[in-house]
Amino acid sequence: MKITIAERLNQLPPYLFAKIDALKAQAIRDGVDIIDLGIGDPDQPTPLRIRERMREAVEDRANHRYPSYQGLREFREAVARWYQRRFGVNLDPETEVLSLIGSKEGIAHIPLAFLNPGDICLVPDPGYPVYQAGTTLAGGLVHRLPLLPEKRFLPDLAQISDPAVLSKARLLFINYPNNPTAATAEPEFFRQVVDFAREHNIIVCHDNAYSEITFDGYQAPSFLQIEGAKEVGVEFHSLSKTYNMTGWRIGFVVGNAEIIAALGKVKTNIDSGIFQAVQRAGIEALNMDQECVREMCRLYQDRRDVLCQGLESLGLRVERPKATFYLWIKVPDGITSEAFTLRLLREAGIICTPGTGFGAWGEGFIRMALTIPKERMAEAVDRIRKIL
Repeated sequence: MKITIAERLNQLPPYLFAKIDALKAQAIRDGVDIIDLGIGDPDQPTPLRIRERMREAVEDRANHRYPSYQGLREFREAVARWYQRRFGVNLDPETEVLSLIGSKEGIAHIPLAFLNPGDICLVPDPGYPVYQAGTTLAGGLVHRLPLLPEKRFLPDLAQISDPAVLSKARLLFINYPNNPTAATAEPEFFRQVVDFAREHNIIVCHDNAYSEITFDGYQAPSFLQIEGAKEVGVEFHSLSKTYNMTGWRIGFVVGNAEIIAALGKVKTNIDSGIFQAVQRAGIEALNMDQECVREMCRLYQDRRDVLCQGLESLGLRVERPKATFYLWIKVPDGITSEAFTLRLLREAGIICTPGTGFGAWGEGFIRMALTIPKERMAEAVDRIRKIL
């Protein structure tokens, strides 16, 4: 029997981080002492109070039944309270909050709710690969929005002048603080996005997973703080990075009730919700004192300064980010992002991510994650110094 896969799968590039994992595994088999600055997975433990609440919840047999599709009412209420405290945004937990099995899941599924074959999704480039993947799997077309250094890595919406694109565009993804560039956006940019979405009847999907990882006193805004934003869009959030819970798979989407209802309809036909014990732990995370988050930010800021100073001493160009736990680094002249990434792996045992893994406009950059101890970062700088 000949197995033929769907054409939509042939349209997907190899998932970036799976490819990096394969390269890393081979290097380890070859006996290389790897310094992994590639995938952004926090290295610190989930805070103790969250783990203790999880232990309690696992012992409660009521949490082992099918969960609510929307998520526990108590979890959605905790999300609404957190949004009010953090951003001053009021949400109806019944209609404007939906739990997700991590924000990645919701981002991947929302194109299924709004794109018909041939409809267009506006996607930042470089950007999180799932924006493109979800669009492709839904039968939609991707229109890439270049994120350029001279534009502070913000998309220039005014440059989308093709009437054929604007007439078919149904979704717009934005992401600030940004992965992979670590760029930030101010409220004025979000106001422009709201105006653009209203004019062209486009749904805005703001990926705000890194809003709590900030430095130097900076506080990232919410898209929903802007007047009219809830009329045109939603915001995705995750507990993964904020509370070192990447493996727990819990997140949420908030905002426009009609948009959330449509995404919820997709989810009721595809998944069965989040394990309730994880939701109980998530409630603890959102309700508790946030000193653990501030402590993590201090740790990442310290690491940022060590790695930035080291890379700058080598003549590499990198801006010190105000948010996320990534550095977006210009590669030396005369070498591509992928070639420089492979050289670092083969000659220095360092894993980073080529900018082109996030889109063609990522050429000329690599991304490094601040998710290893600063002593290993200093060692990475020494290794790079020997090969440059």
